Amino acid sequence: MINRISAIILCMFYAFIVNAQTTKPFNIGEIKILKSTMLAEERTLNIYLPDGYNDKAKYPVIYLLDGSANEDFLHIVGLVQFYNMTFNMPKTIIVGIANVDRKRDFTFPTKNAELKKTYPTTGGSAKFIDFIEKELQPYIKANYKTNDSTYLIGQSLGGLVATEILLKKPDLFSNYIIVSPSLWWDDRALLKQAPALLTGQPDNKKWVYVSVGTEGKEMEEGAAGLVKALQKANKKNMKIDFVPMPKENHATILHNSIYEAFNILYPYK
Repeated sequence: MINRISAIILCMFYAFIVNAQTTKPFNIGEIKILKSTMLAEERTLNIYLPDGYNDKAKYPVIYLLDGSANEDFLHIVGLVQFYNMTFNMPKTIIVGIANVDRKRDFTFPTKNAELKKTYPTTGGSAKFIDFIEKELQPYIKANYKTNDSTYLIGQSLGGLVATEILLKKPDLFSNYIIVSPSLWWDDRALLKQAPALLTGQPDNKKWVYVSVGTEGKEMEEGAAGLVKALQKANKKNMKIDFVPMPKENHATILHNSIYEAFNILYPYK
């Protein structure tokens, strides 16, 4: 009789344990599909809303290139959350722009026959920039509580198109975080155009952060050349930070570089 009662109690205990173990999703963002007329395709947006997001406040927005879930979105969200928690970074919305064809979207046309052969779909950055200006930014402003502080983060080819925006449509963003920009593209054509493009720009308030690791002569000279051109332009309202990271390579630099960028903006107090 005692053994039977013990067995019943044991079964009830296990049933309680099983019922107490509930599973639910752990979400850090939401996915939106934006139908783009400019690009003639649907684009996936991975969007992080900070803890406590509400309609009574307005938030800065980080636009993240290479923002697919299996690219840079998750770890940039982690850095922002860490800086919200430990430093004085304001709570910030992150818009991760998932890729369809990054070589197409992040490059302008080239006359270099070898590049055209190696990268046959390239040359679509003008349409991609129009998409950001005329479709993406208006969509985010219309659907989320945003303020006027905007960031663009791009690495490698993403750094190339971020530089193109900075030079050709600088007021699309108030802060540019450019990591290892591929300014070697089209025989450094964009870098060569930089002085003339900067001369025609209004001197509006802006922050530009550029970093590069030990990534080869072309990448390193390109980043340094961009910084030199920005400095020579002598824009009084443009703050420039150049952070070489010789211990990093092309694969390791992004996470540590963004950490350093945030550390400049929001140092620990």
